[in-house]
Amino acid sequence: MTLARRALLAAPLLAPARARAQAPAVGRTARILCGFPAGGTVDVTCRLLAERLRGTWAPQVVVENRAGAAGRLAIEEAIRAEADGTTILVSPASMITIYPHLYGARLRYDAQADLAPVSPVVLYPFALGVGPGAPGVTDLRGLLALARARNGLNYASPAAGSVPHFTGVMLARAAGVELTHVPYRGAAPAITDAIAGQIPMTINVIGDQTEHHRGGRLRMVAVTSPQRLPRFPDVATFAEQGFPDLTADEWFGAFLPARATPALVGQLNAALRDAVADATLRQNLLQREFEPAHTSAADFAARIRAETTKWGPIVQASGFRPEE
Repeated sequence: MTLARRALLAAPLLAPARARAQAPAVGRTARILCGFPAGGTVDVTCRLLAERLRGTWAPQVVVENRAGAAGRLAIEEAIRAEADGTTILVSPASMITIYPHLYGARLRYDAQADLAPVSPVVLYPFALGVGPGAPGVTDLRGLLALARARNGLNYASPAAGSVPHFTGVMLARAAGVELTHVPYRGAAPAITDAIAGQIPMTINVIGDQTEHHRGGRLRMVAVTSPQRLPRFPDVATFAEQGFPDLTADEWFGAFLPARATPALVGQLNAALRDAVADATLRQNLLQREFEPAHTSAADFAARIRAETTKWGPIVQASGFRPEE
């Protein structure tokens, strides 16, 4: 390894150490709002992030779980909070880019007007997994053949209106098969029922399925990533199996209340850049199949606008409307 390459690899790892030597940007305890229960992937990401921001962003950074309404309660709480940097929202993309099309005027927030995007913190693909309820299925072709033979299959997702939900909708339309969505309250119960054979297939964040795939309890038959994942070379992408439109990733992103000053947004953006460069944090995220991510606040806002536009016709074509 050359000296130049060593310097390049070492530079990001030194940044958090330098940041920790400075006074915290916020002088009192800050909280990261999580819209989902403890133990899930969003919660774990929030806790890892809180650990790296403690002492740099604020003297103490705690995670506050405001679970309910499929992530919307945390967003509503963030909007009401003081815009002084003591409240950070970490949310999956769905609540920001898809929910406006689902709930319309019933949504009690305008994601693009009421929140200040700071940066994505992780990117990740989804996986389609099958259990004993889909006997003999080893790839997507076999699963679709089973769906045709049975005149349809049910599939589980962690929530109605989520990206996994609409991934199933797009697959059904592209393959010309009947797939009936069954929403669950999170990934864990959806995967548990798939492993038990109560439902034949589930679409979830890949990190929620990987240990079950390794243990033979669940078999991942397709991933939404552009290429096969190095840690799972046996799992083909949707694109490889004839469905290029099902190539996508989702993000967990950090936000402040919209009233936050541009200077404060910039400070948090820099703190997050240093946090996701930390070697321990990166290792913990990569073990969960999350790719640490960081962009400028402006680029993140542009991505949100583009994805919100993209999901509009997909949601409309699905005909789905939430009951609540």
